[in-house]
Amino acid sequence: MRIVTSLPSIVAAVVFFAACGAATPEPVTGGPPPPPPPPPPPAAAVPTAAPADTAPADAPPAASVMATPAPVPVPDAEPSACPPDMKLVEGEYCTEVEHKCKKQWFDKSNKKEVCEEFEPWSKCVGKKVKKRYCVDTYEWPNQKGVRPEVMNRFHQAQIKCASVGKRMCTESEWNFACEGPEMKPFPHGYVRDAAKCNGDHLWDGPNMKKVAARDPGELARLWKGVPSGSQPSCISDFGVADMPANTDEVVASEQPKGSRRAHFDSVHTGGPWYKGVRNQCRPKVYTHDEDFYYYFLSFRCCAEADGKPTDPRTPWQVRDKWTIEKVEKRAGFTIAEMQKKLELKKQGQCTCAEKDILCKTMCGTLLGPGAVDAKH
Repeated sequence: MRIVTSLPSIVAAVVFFAACGAATPEPVTGGPPPPPPPPPPPAAAVPTAAPADTAPADAPPAASVMATPAPVPVPDAEPSACPPDMKLVEGEYCTEVEHKCKKQWFDKSNKKEVCEEFEPWSKCVGKKVKKRYCVDTYEWPNQKGVRPEVMNRFHQAQIKCASVGKRMCTESEWNFACEGPEMKPFPHGYVRDAAKCNGDHLWDGPNMKKVAARDPGELARLWKGVPSGSQPSCISDFGVADMPANTDEVVASEQPKGSRRAHFDSVHTGGPWYKGVRNQCRPKVYTHDEDFYYYFLSFRCCAEADGKPTDPRTPWQVRDKWTIEKVEKRAGFTIAEMQKKLELKKQGQCTCAEKDILCKTMCGTLLGPGAVDAKH
């Protein structure tokens, strides 16, 4: 079977369809510096010191034998292209890649063919586009050892990224950060491995009324994720962690206006922790609007490299001349309000009333205390 994965990709996740159906950051002056002094003579050429009354007549003075040149100043290291919590992604991105499936199986529950192993090659059959940008190493809140945050609507995730000077990643940026320069179907290679990137958990029948109500007990029961950075083999060639499987992620659309997939700005990528779904780099789901949220849906942020200004708006929003105030209104909170919550969170004081859903969404505390991380 020959698979062409592209932007847009054609693959869709049946698990998402089931879910939707159930719930509606001194130059040197005065000329060039003098050349460094010559290096010391090799160790073997340095004569061994002898007593004064037996030293050879032609032996150099002891001081000249032992002298070493002054150290050469080391120039300051170049400033990093990305903040410490982000990775630089740079290279030529292919808009359409061809892979050939070598081994596959059929998942009855989702009625879906799952490719277990691809032929160990990737072929670019689209255009190559130069890219250079920064991407969060982990999913929000982008901290190793912390669970990725779920249950955010698209614009809420966007305002959270904006509150730290970043923006939503786009489809192609997520693809490239995941597959690496070799355009691999999985960040770790050509063979699917649910032990490397947390997956293959059985469907557990979410109670959609409880999910919609953000019931902490139900969200805890459904949790099958693992903390960020706890999967040492689920890292891309660019050093970005936990991209496919574990939690699904939401990114910004790059679909051209009027195309058959230009439905929503919100696009889902990576696939969740369940068995028989799209746990690869390229496949996408285009069927969920910006108000969609879910118990396995997370996100990560991107930014321009080299300290260049980052516009927090998505490509669609720039095209349609949105203001960031419009995004804030859709999110239900402002950048400034989110920044205050983040400060409280640092102090361990981001607390909310029991039924204050918006506050808990901002603080990232919707998941109930009974949640247990998956074993992998």
